[in-house]
Amino acid sequence: MVIDGVEFSEDGGTADPADAALRRAALGDQRAFATLYDLLAARVFGLILRVLVDRAQSEEVLQEVFLEAWQTAQSFDADRGRARTWLLTIAHRRAVDRVRASQASRRRDLTAGAREVSDAVPGVDEEVALLVDGGRAVHALDALPEPQRRAIILAYFGGYSHSEIAVLLETPLGTIKTRIRDGLTRLRAALEGTR
Repeated sequence: MVIDGVEFSEDGGTADPADAALRRAALGDQRAFATLYDLLAARVFGLILRVLVDRAQSEEVLQEVFLEAWQTAQSFDADRGRARTWLLTIAHRRAVDRVRASQASRRRDLTAGAREVSDAVPGVDEEVALLVDGGRAVHALDALPEPQRRAIILAYFGGYSHSEIAVLLETPLGTIKTRIRDGLTRLRAALEGTR
């Protein structure tokens, strides 16, 4: 029998062309391997796709299966089974390995995500420290002279630029900058002195 220009023996008319192609591929015959691919790729791909469902991953696994078949063709034993069964077994094993790897990756991602969330949530002691520091900051801000406090509040809580504050308060820009600088200096000293 001749398939794609490659001659195969019929062994009494019952020989499987895939078996003959695999035996020839084991000897390094690239044309025989191409014939093997043509004969079995669709069936192997179908099995992989049923396991993985994802077409792109199935195509990758198909390539891996035929690469492994090319590299290990010498280990095929026709007395133990047929080439079709041998390739389908490799395909199933590779597809299941891909599913397991994907599940393990998802588990790792979920575990890492849970760890990040638990690390990101402040503990009670951190929340209390933030509240205490916030309370001290509010108290120190209230202790500033009114012009400095108003300029700082407009700049840091209102989001206004120095120029905008100067217009809002009808005060020269240089005076606004001085009030903010002096107010921040007093705030820093008040907060550092209470620690």
